[in-house]
Amino acid sequence: MSVLSLRYLIIGVLATVAAVGTSATGSAAPVPPVSEAARAAGFVDVRSVVPDAVIDLRYATTNNFVGIQLYPAGARCLVHQSLVPGLVTAANRLRAGGERLVFWDCYRPHRVQVRMFEAVPNPAWVARPGLYARSHVAARSVDVTLADARGLVDMGTGFDDFTARSHAYATDGVSAAAQANRARLREAMIAGGFTVYDGEWWHFDGPGAGIDHPIVDVPVV
Repeated sequence: MSVLSLRYLIIGVLATVAAVGTSATGSAAPVPPVSEAARAAGFVDVRSVVPDAVIDLRYATTNNFVGIQLYPAGARCLVHQSLVPGLVTAANRLRAGGERLVFWDCYRPHRVQVRMFEAVPNPAWVARPGLYARSHVAARSVDVTLADARGLVDMGTGFDDFTARSHAYATDGVSAAAQANRARLREAMIAGGFTVYDGEWWHFDGPGAGIDHPIVDVPVV
């Protein structure tokens, strides 16, 4: 089995596991309450609003550009409540076409952002940690891709691919099919009020992502 085939198989299994949380009546299984700190910060577990979301947080594994596990096992995909309407809109639009959102990253603790920048100290690829929280550190951005009944949809690159092919509107080295897939993801996220980040096809900013927020240390489990 090729590496690509194995990857598709794994993401297909993840999608199946995510779907198991529905009852015989079709209602979603309850999502455990978030921590007091998360609730106080206005964070929600994305599964509570997009029940069929595939959660594949790469920083909870060693399968990331740093090469070490940065989140604890079982980490949640937490987002600020202001992102909820847009994620629901995007997920509904994609679901109508037989696709589901796969979440690679959501809220990112500040200390993790510091560790990432230490590994790749290039602001073109990794945001420089500051005195305030923005984007992922404020839980107002998400890294997402698509899965269908066959597994992960071809987007032309993997996650955190630090090449020009990762640019949202890249054409060189990106097949026409992958470009179309990226466009479909963009259109759904834009319909939900998200802003495209030109440098990474998987990164989308929600309301308030570019505004300074106090840094909060919220458990991701």
